[in-house]
Order: sequence, then structure tokens, then C-alpha cells
Amino acid sequence: MRLALFTDTFAPEINGVARTLERWTNYLQARDVPCLVFAPDPASSKSPEASPFVERFASMPFFLYPECRLALPNPIHVRRALDAFRPTVIHVATPFNLGLFGIHYAKKHRIPLVASYHTHFDRYLAFYNIQWMVKMLWRYINWFHQDCRYIFVPSKSTLHDLKERGWDEKRLAVWTRGVDTKSYHPNVDKAQLLASHGLKNSPYIVFYAGRLAPEKNADVAISAFAKFRRDVCKDAVLVIAGDGPSSEQLKQQALQEGVDAHFLGFTAMPELQQWYAAADVFLFPSSTETFGNVVLEAMACGAPVVCADTGGVTDTVRHEWNGLRCEPGSADSFAAALERLYRDESLRNRMRARGLAHSMRQSWDAIFDELLARVAEVSLADDRSTIRHIRG
Repeated sequence: MRLALFTDTFAPEINGVARTLERWTNYLQARDVPCLVFAPDPASSKSPEASPFVERFASMPFFLYPECRLALPNPIHVRRALDAFRPTVIHVATPFNLGLFGIHYAKKHRIPLVASYHTHFDRYLAFYNIQWMVKMLWRYINWFHQDCRYIFVPSKSTLHDLKERGWDEKRLAVWTRGVDTKSYHPNVDKAQLLASHGLKNSPYIVFYAGRLAPEKNADVAISAFAKFRRDVCKDAVLVIAGDGPSSEQLKQQALQEGVDAHFLGFTAMPELQQWYAAADVFLFPSSTETFGNVVLEAMACGAPVVCADTGGVTDTVRHEWNGLRCEPGSADSFAAALERLYRDESLRNRMRARGLAHSMRQSWDAIFDELLARVAEVSLADDRSTIRHIRG
């Protein structure tokens, strides 16, 4: 098998899709499966190391999701690289410029095609007041995936959503996410960490990690925490790790609601693990997730999770078992969950233990073994009639 991967986000970008795809290609290389990645140049502040396995192209940020960059590839260069590589299967991971090149080449040369569906872009539109694009976007997304032998989705809930939209369930398969428990673990010197940030007298830490953008509902986290602090624990501290277009707006909201939130900005490993492990609660109200990697990371670090009762996070968080799920968008619901965990230490401890146990079972190697078997099946298939041949 020889796999060509087309993606509009890839390492060194830091987001769930980029990190998952990097792990996938590392796994393939470790098993001597030839892989060639077509990806955009990252943001100008980052400079990836040159790699013979990655073809890079000039790019610009996509307005709905800047971590996905719209590549400006040279068609001649792409074609020559593919002709030399001779892929037996093409994997398109994002439905933008590079993905279109991958589909075109697969159709022209009758190469088996698979896709991975990572993001509910249609759910982002309302946050940017462009709901009128929903039908047009879905028309395009349906067309983009129509010739894929398999479409890999990150959660059962995402598979159900696509099935409800009329997608063929036989072509849908769950490619879930794992967590590296050597990197994400509960060990932390909490007193030292808090003291280094001027928080040594803080008795209760509520932690949020994620992109600061409208679709992540971080504003709900601030409002819920403000109510919790006002009514329940006046000494609690909200720590927010992440950056994005809503950063300044969220800081203003925190001031207006009387919350002295501690904004860390972009937080990389190993510091991120330290904050997960130091948190008394991980608060994640996003209602647009297809999986929610940060939830699994928090569990692996021993943080009880409070999340929205919708989307891919519901595959990870079992309500009342290893976390609490709340009404999406309801600050009151999230505040009530924070209060419940604060007042019930035994509940926190049970959810911490169960979250840890769940994370220990999410092995990346086992997940990729299953994915490789499915992709290899497609690569070796003689029946390629599902792909419509095109000329030119």
C-alpha cells in the first residue's frame, strides 16, 4: 500500500485534526507503509522542518477555521509528485483546495479514494451570521464525498448525524481518537504550578482549554463560572488556555461579569498537562465538536469533566459516570454542574477515577491498526467502479 494524504491542516499547526493526521502518518512510517502528505505551509510564525514525506504549498487562512489554511498548489508540481510516488490509495482529510486535487487525481487515474470527516463546518455558520450558506455548503460537502469508498468519522454521534443526512451507512466508519497517557497523566506539583502564576491561595481551579472562537462557546464557560463564583465559591479561579479571534472579547466579558479569569494564551505541552492535572474541574461547553480531544486529554490527567450534552463529546463522557453533561448554551446548567462537583468531593473522585480508567483504554496503536486494515482493504480492492473516471 502507498498512501497519499491531502490535508489543509498539518503539523506544526496545533489543533486536533493536525495532530491526529501527524500521528497517522507517523504510524504508517513506523510500519514501513509509504506515505506522501500534501499540506499547506503553516502560519508564518511557524517554520516546519523540511521532510521528504511532506509537500508544502503557499496558503492563506480559512476564515471559519484559521487552523485550516487554503493552499495555493501548483497543479504541475502536484501531478509530478503523485506520478513519481504512485499511490495505491488517496486519503482526503479536508474539503478544500488540496482535497479537490486529491479527488481529481484519484478519479483521473482510477485510484481508490477514502476521506476523513473532522469538522461540522455547517454548525459554525450561525456563529458568524452566515446561516444562509448552510444548504449550499452541504450540497458541496455531499458532492465532495460522493466517490469515497470509506468516510472515516471521529465518533458514533457524527456517524449518526451523517446517516440522518442520507449518507450511506455502509461507507461510514468510526475512526475514534486516542490519548498518549505517557504525556497526559495526573502527576503535577499543584502548589508549585499555582504559585508560579500567582494563584497559590486559590482553593478551587476550573480549567478551560481550546480555541477562543465563537463556535467553542467559551463565553458560556465564563458566564457559568461567574454564577458559580458569585453563588457558591467566591475564591474559585477560572484558568483559560488557548488563543483565537474571541480572545479580547472574552477578556472584556470576564471583566464585565466580575471574573478575574487567568488567561494563559496559547499553552503547549508539557505545561498544558500540568494545568489539566491541577484542575479541580475541566469545563468545556463547546456544542460543535465531532470528538473533542481536549476532553479525553483532561480525563487522562485526572480532571473531572463538565461538557455539553451534544456532539462527539457524548461518546467520551457518560453522564453521571465519568463526567457531567449539560444543556448546550445554558450557563445556568453548567453553573449547577460546577456547584454539584464542588459540594460532592466523593463524586469528583469517582469521576476522576472513571475518566482515568476510560483514557487508559484509548490506545492509539489499536485505533490505527483498525484504520490501516480498512484502508488496506480499499487499496487492494479490484472493484473501483464507485469512482467515476474523468479525463484531462
